[in-house]
Amino acid sequence: MAEQPVFETDFSNKESLEAFWMPYTSNRYFKENPIIVTGAEGCQFTTQDGKTVYDAFSGLWCTGMGHGRSEIVEAVSKGIQRLDYSPAFQVGNDIAFEVANKVKKLTPDGLDHVFFTNSGSEAADTAMKMARAYWRLKGQASKTRFIGRSMGYHGVNWGGVSVGGIAANRKLYGQGVDSIHLPHTLLAENRFSKGLPPHKGVELANELETMLMMHDPSNVAAVIMEPFSGSAGVILPPVGYLERIREICSKHNVLLIFDEVITGFGRTGKDFGADAFGVTPDIMTMAKGITNGCVPMGAVVSKGDIYNTFMENGGPDYMVEMPHGYTYSSHPVACAAALAALDIFEKEKMSEKVEALSPYFEEQVHKLKGLKHVVDIRNFGLAAAIEIEAFGGKEPAKRPFEIFRRCWEMGVFVRCGGNTIQVAPLFIASKSEIDHVFNVLSDAILATE
Repeated sequence: MAEQPVFETDFSNKESLEAFWMPYTSNRYFKENPIIVTGAEGCQFTTQDGKTVYDAFSGLWCTGMGHGRSEIVEAVSKGIQRLDYSPAFQVGNDIAFEVANKVKKLTPDGLDHVFFTNSGSEAADTAMKMARAYWRLKGQASKTRFIGRSMGYHGVNWGGVSVGGIAANRKLYGQGVDSIHLPHTLLAENRFSKGLPPHKGVELANELETMLMMHDPSNVAAVIMEPFSGSAGVILPPVGYLERIREICSKHNVLLIFDEVITGFGRTGKDFGADAFGVTPDIMTMAKGITNGCVPMGAVVSKGDIYNTFMENGGPDYMVEMPHGYTYSSHPVACAAALAALDIFEKEKMSEKVEALSPYFEEQVHKLKGLKHVVDIRNFGLAAAIEIEAFGGKEPAKRPFEIFRRCWEMGVFVRCGGNTIQVAPLFIASKSEIDHVFNVLSDAILATE
């Protein structure tokens, strides 16, 4: 473990915590009961009071290959000494092209052109702008509307919130980008399915065709969805669902965007969710695992037709074809982290590790069936959600929050999200560590009123 720095902040003093307005956090509760992480290595966090906590959620879906990987640390250290920053507009840094070619090699055939962002949220908004601009360049400027999915999550920027379908993420902010939403794929008859749910995949997907007929495909730019929804609680596509979605999009000349921020880079047991489900989108977004969570970075990868449409309609060759980008797009330090992370990903065959461990993980998570408060369990690859019965029938988030805090006190980090507890272990986890996680989680559920 690296030497810990010394800070002036007194973490026991609530006033010293007030300056930081924390994201996606119950700030009032936290500042009375803070959890402060000061270090991480392997599968463990270290807290400010010297306690170790097992990371059963890969940071935030992002550190699947383990914390403190020396290869990434060294690459970032050398990278920042060599090139701390270079502009991304009209100038390219050498390592960005290396990372782009690595990503191209990993993504499904046809997804060949990589646009770098700094997060999954930025990637979602970039993909949406790309889709709208593409249709304008094609002479179909009326194709502006997006179709998302109820309970989908595409980050927190304006476009992503608009196409996302988690009510709590939308209701405070008012009207967003023009979008409508498919029904989610949670069905009572699919509860406690192991892996992909068996029922009504095609029927649910056919809702898209009905929606397109109602709104006219000439007004719709793209359908955007996660191969499976992560943040809403590992909501899976029933058998046949994604294949039918792809067919309908192709039939009606609507782009299909996959948000692979969570499902990309091994989580499903394949390199991407598109590989796991055998469906290739027109545009794919990614982030998190591209640097193993070490440095913020995201990307949008498009098919050749989309890229070529911009190039062919860009005017004189000195003109910018797509007026979009960020100060930190293809940041050289992020690229150094990504190149090292992707090398580890390939050399250590991380997707194969996930595929091998997933059956055991599935077996252990489903042993929670029958515990009080547990009303559903959903899993795929190394991702699972345990749906918890609402407290008093009307407070869905209360019990998951209490379970999360109990697990932390017992030395295991899981995530509470809405009415679920979510588990996403590191790809390097052992079977005995998986056992420990679910033993602790079981005890925490049983201890909750």
